[in-house]
Amino acid sequence: MIEVICNDRLGKKIRVKCNGDDTVGDLKLLIAAQTGTNSEKIVLKKWYTVFKDHITLDDYEIHDGMSLEMYYN
Repeated sequence: MIEVICNDRLGKKIRVKCNGDDTVGDLKLLIAAQTGTNSEKIVLKKWYTVFKDHITLDDYEIHDGMSLEMYYN
């Protein structure tokens, strides 16, 4: 289990626990469950890299305690 911190830059930080073999789409579903927003409107980024839904967290080298930027589309 890893813990990922998603910051929406508006004062809200969301901590999500998931597995490394989960996809980014699975992570978005967990975030949507906590925030109450639609998972299709969530965009996760790190610098200029936009994470795609079908790729796993291990493939993107997202580790325990890593912080991601979250935007709403």
